[in-house]
Amino acid sequence: MQKRKFEKAYENDHFLRSSDARIIRIISEYLEPKQRLHREKVRDTIVFFGSARSIPVLEAQNMLNKLAKKNGGNQNTQEFRKAKKKLLLAKYYEDARELARRLTEWSHSLDHGSRFIICSGGGPGMMEAANRGAAEAGGKSIGFNISIPMEQDSNSYITPELNFDFHYFFMRKFWFVYLSKALVIFPGGFGTMDEMFEVLTLVQTKKLHKEISVVIYGREYWESIINFQKFVEWGTISEEDLKLIQIADSVDEAFSMLTGYLQEKILNREKFWSL
Repeated sequence: MQKRKFEKAYENDHFLRSSDARIIRIISEYLEPKQRLHREKVRDTIVFFGSARSIPVLEAQNMLNKLAKKNGGNQNTQEFRKAKKKLLLAKYYEDARELARRLTEWSHSLDHGSRFIICSGGGPGMMEAANRGAAEAGGKSIGFNISIPMEQDSNSYITPELNFDFHYFFMRKFWFVYLSKALVIFPGGFGTMDEMFEVLTLVQTKKLHKEISVVIYGREYWESIINFQKFVEWGTISEEDLKLIQIADSVDEAFSMLTGYLQEKILNREKFWSL
């Protein structure tokens, strides 16, 4: 009688994809990125959050021009109104791209070089803009992508060795925060709101045993979406909690806030303790 050879558990693909093995998959999304980030010597990140639906200004303008030509100048169509919104949001794509480029150049200029790595959610839109800006400055950048039914393929500007694809949102969020020393939050939808408020909650409740700069970009957008002062007026947060965020309205302003913070709170303190 021929002996039956049984498959090892760790080679059993059916088991590994089952609900019983969920904990193994969760641990894998902790250990595999940890190994890869260590191998690539990633120590600190500047994280960019923002809408996946934004596109470059030139692309948005061309779209609008084509529609105007197609519709004989009629601007009242639903298609044209959508294109105008795309153009409005496109400004922030370009700002995210420029800010990421300047921050990468600044990081290159530091004594040890490339200390602070640009990190995004890995998809299109503002995420693409951040990775693109870093690539244009000759720097590495990280993409923490997530598998969802729509809109979320990895963009082509991520450093290949630092291109990750997560299944679990909470593990992706862990890696966003774990290495981050600063966050820039551009206009976005539900996903951006979720990420922003989770980080603010972690900082507010002192679950983060480190300091982190949170810069919200685009006063016009954010003040039309959220009235932070109303939280204070209703007594659901304290006045002190408003100091957890800064609002920037230009690339120069955001760059100054971020580099000033990182220089003072991270680099100068390290220099002091090394004396």
